Amino acid sequence: MKSAFVIAFLIFIGGISQDKWKAPPEADKLKNPVAGQQEAIKGGKKIFATMCAICHGEKGKGDGVAGAALNPKPTNLITGAFHAQSDGAIFWKITEGRAPMASYKATLTEEKRWQLVSYLRTLKQ
Repeated sequence: MKSAFVIAFLIFIGGISQDKWKAPPEADKLKNPVAGQQEAIKGGKKIFATMCAICHGEKGKGDGVAGAALNPKPTNLITGAFHAQSDGAIFWKITEGRAPMASYKATLTEEKRWQLVSYLRTLKQ
């Protein structure tokens, strides 16, 4: 009986991890204080190249060398679905992370996370 519960729980948790990753509604209320600023975009591009491209790929398509072994796979950052999210939702995801993506709350300042969001907005199909 106990093992059946453990198996059911693991299946449930496994199903959750494969669901679409949605930021909470309050994240949509966050406003990017550096939106559209060229210096912020340049800073975000540098951050992306050093910290994100390894998994998300140089052009953000989710095809980075380190991402190949991850499950779920890194998000393709050039799709319409990605860009349909608010800046606040993207910022929240970068801040909080979700396995296998790390949280960058302690690694990047708030300003650098917003710069990264601004750069990601330039990646489109």
